[in-house]
Amino acid sequence: MTKQAAKTTFSEDFHRPRYHFLPAANWMNDPNGVIQWDGRYHLFFQYNPDGAYHANMHWGHAVSDDLVHWRELPVAIAPTPGSPDRGGVFSGCLVNDGGTPVAIYTGVNETYDVQVQCLAAGSPDLMTWEKYAGNPVIGDVPAELGQTRDFRDPFVWRGDDCWYMILASHIAGVGGAVLLYRSRDLRGWQYRHPLFVGDKARNGRNFECPNFFPLGDKWVLIVSAQLDHAPSTTLYFVGRFENERFITEHEGVYDAGYSYASLAHEDEAGRRLIYSWIREGRSGARQKQAGWTGVQAIPRQLWLDDRQRLCSRPVAELEALRGRHCHLRAGDVNHDALPLGGFALDIEVEFALAGGICGLELARAESGWEKLAVVYDSSTATLQVRRQYDDEDPENDAAPQGMSHQLDAGENLRLRILFDGSVLEVIANDRSRITSRFYSGSAENDTLRVINPASVVALDIWEMSSIW
Repeated sequence: MTKQAAKTTFSEDFHRPRYHFLPAANWMNDPNGVIQWDGRYHLFFQYNPDGAYHANMHWGHAVSDDLVHWRELPVAIAPTPGSPDRGGVFSGCLVNDGGTPVAIYTGVNETYDVQVQCLAAGSPDLMTWEKYAGNPVIGDVPAELGQTRDFRDPFVWRGDDCWYMILASHIAGVGGAVLLYRSRDLRGWQYRHPLFVGDKARNGRNFECPNFFPLGDKWVLIVSAQLDHAPSTTLYFVGRFENERFITEHEGVYDAGYSYASLAHEDEAGRRLIYSWIREGRSGARQKQAGWTGVQAIPRQLWLDDRQRLCSRPVAELEALRGRHCHLRAGDVNHDALPLGGFALDIEVEFALAGGICGLELARAESGWEKLAVVYDSSTATLQVRRQYDDEDPENDAAPQGMSHQLDAGENLRLRILFDGSVLEVIANDRSRITSRFYSGSAENDTLRVINPASVVALDIWEMSSIW
């Protein structure tokens, strides 16, 4: 499908985001090499050019001057028949090797049960890529892991006198594992030891897409964890990196919703930015019918607070898309519909809560039954996204999503909510996050209401412009 055909086909699809990036059509998942190169931001991502389903993984490519407006470019890296990546070019990262862009990624065979690490060097404009003749640069799974097909998602950074790489895997019966390697030249790698091993019952049976980077005077490890009896989620750990060992001091949930496979880098302004894939909450059949699947979250800036909690907020550049604005103060809000609503909003709201619940209802139908609600319950200190459809539809996930969110002494609840088509990003007090999906039954279900209006301190709503 051409980009022009996609624009025509999707023009009436109000589930499709207006200000979040996704390719013109087909399947997209993990962000891959994210980098600022010669002043411009490059986003590579898992992409299937054949349709809106997971298969035939390539690295798609998009570029931006401002982290908001993205231009999709031709596919960057494709599988090569007869090579270590013949079954797909899986996730990885991008580094600057003395002025040469180098992609490090996982290559797989046709059945994905052989996963190896490969290199490709890019042209100065990052448009063409030449694969290393000696691929794979890492082909053998460490013996202590036993037999596993989970050996992927390299994340590489430059140390004082060498390159380091971590890979995601697991130790059978124990839990997810992050493996540490080192190299002088990005081509010959020495396995050191597990950097981190999780507890299966608490952290999940397998890890994917690890990130490891300094933030202030600490180091942060982020992993996407596959759980046995719950949806996969993104976790973080904070601590010290000493003598090639990671000593954890604090841990938490980065996102309790559909955000997954996050990837971070530092930009030229010194900001640590993180990108994430937003998964779908509808069936594979619905995704194929729509002709597109997967969305990139708005890039966020990361920092640690004084309690080592991982904080984030959408990049400030997003505010350039804000349009028509409504500002309400305490006493201005009641149970009526708010003056602004719709399917492309940026919302900042503060609540002072003595007890009970508060929050917002979005995409509310006239009947009041179908709605998307962001709810905080002070009795349980729980932040939750609740989804309610007019018709029970087994092809749309309607399970509630939630996480603990304890307010500090004297702290009000502050919510930043990005609502865009079927995408919802919620950040509470900069440190708790739930990403969700909601497929409203009608574009007319666009009303916004406040839960517990008396608790509102201030409310700002902006309509957001399209980036397309």
